[in-house]
Amino acid sequence: MNFKKTKIALGVATAALTMAGVLVAPQASAASKAQKVAAAMDKKVEAMEMQIQQMSGMMEAMQAELQRVKMESANNNNDGRFMELENWMASVKNAPAVVESKDNMLFFRGGWVKNNQSRDGVSIHSDTIIGSGAFTGTGNGGKGDDEGWYLGVGLDFSLTDNLWGFMDNTEVLGELQVLYKDLGTTHSNILAASRNINSRLVSVNSLTVSGSPKIKFMKGSKFRPWIIPIGFTINVISPPSEAITVLKPGMVFGLGADYNIWEDFYLGVDGRYNNVADVDGVDMDGFEVGAYIGIGF
Repeated sequence: MNFKKTKIALGVATAALTMAGVLVAPQASAASKAQKVAAAMDKKVEAMEMQIQQMSGMMEAMQAELQRVKMESANNNNDGRFMELENWMASVKNAPAVVESKDNMLFFRGGWVKNNQSRDGVSIHSDTIIGSGAFTGTGNGGKGDDEGWYLGVGLDFSLTDNLWGFMDNTEVLGELQVLYKDLGTTHSNILAASRNINSRLVSVNSLTVSGSPKIKFMKGSKFRPWIIPIGFTINVISPPSEAITVLKPGMVFGLGADYNIWEDFYLGVDGRYNNVADVDGVDMDGFEVGAYIGIGF
């Protein structure tokens, strides 16, 4: 009986173990599959992490390269600007000092005048007492000197400092001048109806207004020679000619030089020849030689 009971107990235990094995086997298989899936997911995650790390490294490398390029570009620009600045400073240092020049001038002339001929005045006589009838006829009243003195004032206006591109340091100015000449005195006679001569002492003089181009050399130097190739003049004479003409046109030619003595003050010498149209027998051709003082502005 005991043996039977033992066999029965062993059979029951065996069956129980068999049933337990059957029940446990699926659970173990499921657990193994889950582990495999988890391991595969881990591998995929690790691979993705590695890819992300690689991409992050590439991004960092690209950012570093971009930063390097930017810095090189900035340095190149700065170097270029710095070189430009250095070149400009060098050019400024090496450039000659610019001296502000006052090219216009106010000048005062004075000197000696010598005409080709002396000229006379005019005398007028009438057949009736002055004031009671018309004047008729003319007569000579003597002549003045053929030399004397002159005083004048003028302005030089700068037009170009390089002869309009043809010659460096060669200035062209426009000269405007008013000049008074005194050639002594003469007697002008008035004959009344009684034929008595009433002598009058008159001054022989003239007033000249001229406009001339003046070519002035050596701009920038203290010593400046110049020439007037030709200029135009209007001359008013006193006494008038025998035909009562008082206005005569003419031409002037000249040369001279001045020196900058101090600041804007100049001292110069010049000589000129006047060629005046011969009208009514009055000859005003002659020379002028003298000096002048100029003030630049």
